[in-house]
Amino acid sequence: MHLAELNFGTLRYGWDDPRTKPFLDALDMVNAVAERADGFVWRMTDDDMQTAQNDPADVFGGNPNVAATLSVWRDFGALQHFVFNTIHGRFLARRHEWFDALDSRTMVLWPVPVGHTPTLREGNARLQQLQTEGPSEQAFDWAYAETRA
Repeated sequence: MHLAELNFGTLRYGWDDPRTKPFLDALDMVNAVAERADGFVWRMTDDDMQTAQNDPADVFGGNPNVAATLSVWRDFGALQHFVFNTIHGRFLARRHEWFDALDSRTMVLWPVPVGHTPTLREGNARLQQLQTEGPSEQAFDWAYAETRA
């Protein structure tokens, strides 16, 4: 099995706002680091994600200020290393500058068979499962994954 992850946030300011520029300017670099990371398997392309984010019928309801990532990793250790031990960690520490704090969960992890490409709808279903049922082997959060690593 591999590990899928969906995370998202709502930008405090629009994509064109100068206050969002440091985040926006870093996206290509952070994504390139992810794609070269040991254990990286796949991520939804920026174009596909933008199309989904802007579609009113899709998971994010066409909210133009959503930023999301859907990716697959070999295992939790590989994802954890990328998140905290690469340039990604520096931008993660600054997320409060660019994203609104939300009252609900904005990240879910779940196992996927090797070779499976998850969809946003699948990720959203896992997120809803996590929110309603709590962490389980089918949909879990970071803290749950750390106890299993």
